[in-house]
Amino acid sequence: MILGDLDLTTDEFILDEVDIHIQANLEDELVKEALKTGVDLRQYSKQRIEGMLSGFQSDLSSISSEIQTLQQQSVSMSLRLKNRQAVRSQLSQLVDELVVPSIMISVILDSTVTEQDFLEQLHELNNKINFAKELSFRETLACADIQDIVDRLKIKAVSKIREFILQKIYSFRKPMTNYQIPQNTLLKYRFFYQFLLANERTVAKEIRDEYVDTMSKIYYSYFKSYSGRLLKVQYEDVADKDDLMGVEDTLFLDHRAGFFSKPSLKSRNTIFTLGQRGAVLSPAELEGPILIPHAAQRGDCRYPYETLFRSQHYALLDNGCREFLFLSDFFMVAGNSALDLFNSVMGKTLSMFLKNMSTYVSDCYDSIAVFLCIHIILRFKAITAKRNVPALDRYWEAVLEMLWPRFELILEMNIQSIRNTDPQKLGVLDTRPHYITRRYAEFCSAIVSINQTFPNERTNALLGQLQIEVENFVLRMAAEFPSRRDQLIFLINNYDMMLGVLMERASDDSKEVEGFQQLLLARTQEFIEEILAPPFGGMISFVKESEALMEKGQLDKLKNDEVRITQLVRGFSSTWKQSVEALSQDVMRSFTNFKNGTSIIQGALTQLIQYYHGFHKILSQPTFRSLAARSELINLHHLMVEVKKHKPNF
Repeated sequence: MILGDLDLTTDEFILDEVDIHIQANLEDELVKEALKTGVDLRQYSKQRIEGMLSGFQSDLSSISSEIQTLQQQSVSMSLRLKNRQAVRSQLSQLVDELVVPSIMISVILDSTVTEQDFLEQLHELNNKINFAKELSFRETLACADIQDIVDRLKIKAVSKIREFILQKIYSFRKPMTNYQIPQNTLLKYRFFYQFLLANERTVAKEIRDEYVDTMSKIYYSYFKSYSGRLLKVQYEDVADKDDLMGVEDTLFLDHRAGFFSKPSLKSRNTIFTLGQRGAVLSPAELEGPILIPHAAQRGDCRYPYETLFRSQHYALLDNGCREFLFLSDFFMVAGNSALDLFNSVMGKTLSMFLKNMSTYVSDCYDSIAVFLCIHIILRFKAITAKRNVPALDRYWEAVLEMLWPRFELILEMNIQSIRNTDPQKLGVLDTRPHYITRRYAEFCSAIVSINQTFPNERTNALLGQLQIEVENFVLRMAAEFPSRRDQLIFLINNYDMMLGVLMERASDDSKEVEGFQQLLLARTQEFIEEILAPPFGGMISFVKESEALMEKGQLDKLKNDEVRITQLVRGFSSTWKQSVEALSQDVMRSFTNFKNGTSIIQGALTQLIQYYHGFHKILSQPTFRSLAARSELINLHHLMVEVKKHKPNF
C-alpha cells in the first residue's frame, strides 16, 4: 500500500498503536536513543513505517517481474518441446520409411503371391515406392540409400504378379473350364493389378490386353457354338411368306412332292395362336435356366424360335452383367472407359448375334415370334437397368431396331392380305365362324395381351387398321349369303367367336373388345326381330303401327280392323307354343356357341313378351274394349310362366 493513499484517521490509529507499543517496550534502545536526542517519537514512528511500506512495495514489484519471466520461459520451453516432438515424429516416420526390413525382402523374394504375408508386404512395398518417389521430388539425399533395393523388390514383385495373373488368364482357355472360378480368384487379388498399374504400366497393359484377347475368343466361341446347337432344336415347320391371315385354305402345288395338296389348317393356325408360347414372358421362365441343346436333342424336344431366343439372350445377359462388373472391379474402370473395355471383350460376340438376328429377321414371317422377342428384349433391358449394368443397352437398342420394323411389316402384310381377300374364292359358304376371323381373333388377343405390359402406340394403330379390315371382310362374306337371316347368323357367329377369344386375354375395356361388343349387340337385336317375324310378324306389325298412331292420337283409324285383330289374337293363342319351340330349336342349330344361342333365345322370348304386353295394352284402349276377341287373350303372367318352360338350360 502507498503511504499517500492513507487518510488521517488511519495515521492517528497507527500512531496510537505505536504509543502503546513504545510504552510497553521502554527498554528498546532506539526509543531510548530517540529520548536522549529529544526527537519527537510520533514523527519518528511515521518515518519508520513509511520506509517499511516502501521496501515492501519494491519487493512486490520484483516478484511480479520474476513471475512474468518464469511464464515466458515456460512458454518458450513448451514450444521447444512441441517442435522437438514434431521433428522426432517426422524423423521417426522418415527413418521407418527409409528402412527396408529383412522380412519384407524375404517375403517378396521367397513367398508365393497367394500367401497373405506376400499381399501385406506388397502393400508395404507399394508405400515405400510412393515414399521414395516423394523424396526424390524433394531431392532428399537419404532417398538414394534405399532406391536400389526398393527397385529390385519392385521388379521381383512385378515379375511374380505378372506370372500369376497370366497363368490365371491362360487357365480360361482350358476346355470345359468354369471361368468364373479364376475370375473370382483374380478379384481376391485385385490389388495386384492396382500395383502393376501404379508401378509398371507396360505390364499392366500386357495383362489387360491378354485378358481381353482371351475372353473375347472364349465368349465368341462359346456363343457361336451354343447358338448353332440351339437352332437344331427349333421347330422344323416355320411360317413363310404365304402364311398370312387372309390367305385362303385352297389347294396349292407342293413343288417338293410334285402334286397338289392341301395345307394343314391346324399348322397354319398355330402361326396366329399364342397358346403356351406366352409363358416365355413369365418371370419364372424369363429368368429360368437356359436350354441345354444336347439334352433337348436326346429327348427329341422342339421349341419355337422365341424360346431359343430367350435362352440365348439370357445367357448373354447373365454373362454380360457378370463380365462388366468384373472388368469394372478388377481393372478399376468406370463410365465410358468401362463400356469401351466391355465392348473390347464382348464386341465380337455381339456383332455375331446381330448378324444372326439380321439373317433370321429378313426371312421371318412369324409375327408372334417377333413380337415375343421384342418383349423379351424389353424385359431384359429392364433387368440390366435394375442391376445398374449399362453395358448391353446399345445392343438391346440395336436388336429392337431390327425387330420392330419387321413386326410392323408382317402386320401390314396381314392387313393387306385381308383387304385383298375375295370371298368368292374361299370355298363353300358356311354360317359358322370363318377361319380367317378365327386367325384374327387369336392373333389380336395374343398381341393385345402381350402389349399390355409395354404399350406401343404404333402397334395399337396397326391393330386398329387390322380390326377395320376384318370387320369389312366379315361384311363382304355376309353379303354372299342370299337371305338376311343367314347373313345375321354368320355375323353373330363371327362377332361372338372373336369377342370370346379376345376376352380370354385382353382386358374388358380394350378398344377391340368394346368394338365387337357393340357390333354383336346390334346384330343380335336385328336377328331377334328377324326370327320373331315369321311366327309373330302380324302381331308385331300391328303393335308397332298402333303405338305410332297412339302417339299421334289417331288410334281410331284401326277401329274397323276387328277381323284382323281377332285373327291375331286367335292365331297367337293357338300357335305360340309350337312357334316358340321351333324358334328355340332353330336358334340352337344356327349358333356354334350354345351360350350365345341360349342368350339369343332368352332375348327373343323377352322381346316376344314385351310385344304381347304391348298388344294387351293396345287392346285395353277405349277403341277396342268392345271387341269380343279380347276375352281370348292369354293372361300375360300365365304367358311368362309358360315361356320360361321353353327356355333352354344350356
